[in-house]
Amino acid sequence: MKGVVVQSFTPFEEARTGTLPDPAPGPGEVVVDIEASEANYPDILYIEGRYQKKPPFPFSPGLAGAGRVSRVGAGVTAPREGQKVLVLPQYGSHAEKLVAPAEFCFPMPEEMPCTVAAAFGLVYQTAYFALTDRARIAPGERVLVLGATGGIGMAAVQLAKALGAGQVIAATRGAEGADFARALGADATVDSGMENLRDGLRAAVMAATEGQGADVVIDPVGGALSAAALRTMAWCGRLVVVGFASGEIPSFAGNYLLVKNISVSGLQWTDYRARQPERVRDAQAHIFALWSEGRLAPRISATLPLDRITEALRALSTGSARGKIILTTGKAGDAGA
Repeated sequence: MKGVVVQSFTPFEEARTGTLPDPAPGPGEVVVDIEASEANYPDILYIEGRYQKKPPFPFSPGLAGAGRVSRVGAGVTAPREGQKVLVLPQYGSHAEKLVAPAEFCFPMPEEMPCTVAAAFGLVYQTAYFALTDRARIAPGERVLVLGATGGIGMAAVQLAKALGAGQVIAATRGAEGADFARALGADATVDSGMENLRDGLRAAVMAATEGQGADVVIDPVGGALSAAALRTMAWCGRLVVVGFASGEIPSFAGNYLLVKNISVSGLQWTDYRARQPERVRDAQAHIFALWSEGRLAPRISATLPLDRITEALRALSTGSARGKIILTTGKAGDAGA
């Protein structure tokens, strides 16, 4: 089979496609013929050997793909052979075939294109659990999303609206980012590139919320923006740390948490997949249902063939992507249908 082949850790710009043996399913596993795969920033970390998990060589990166189940192993009752699924593996979706535990596969609507299903992978699951489990979002609450034009940020803006937030405020940089965030559904935007971020962000959020502050903050950025966001929060607000895109791990002042009854929590989505797979399955079903109801649609900025993976990863590395980038394998069964 064709796939992106990592023979040794290397700069992502040197990633290339090659040939790997076709996988066979073991007990409890299935083989999925991948039609579309989602490019994510962690792909870069996998290729360069900077991710916390280091697969044995050779391997294909890729954390989310969609296609049809072509083989099932012993003991597998679902999904069935021929069924369309989204698969969220530990790695390996940037290839024509993927073997994964059956519980890592999620049935998708037959009418959903594989390109769309692949875009509903890792970042939507992360944003969903951040909002519903860690932040415990309630209808009508005000949500501030940091890094709103990044992968998790985009998903958080859309899901917060779909889940009943009363107001979604997107923190992003510049007029282009603000326009994009509004197109995603944000009710208001604040410029996180402002001078005097510590005081300016609080003033902007308070103005947008008529002095109430944010009930929920979703933070995939870290650094100085995290500290500034803490000061924007309402009484009993909840801030959820989901990443450190800035490269700086934040620290939070305990006295500020105390005087405003604020809580700060973290989210590592893969722990849910390992510990509570039934909840991950239910979450994905809810995300697909929101799509079927016309209440949620991923923004796809580019659909590229698999051998243009370096182009996709470059856009993610520089932050120039305005939407998800999907890689297609060109397999029979048209990823767009």
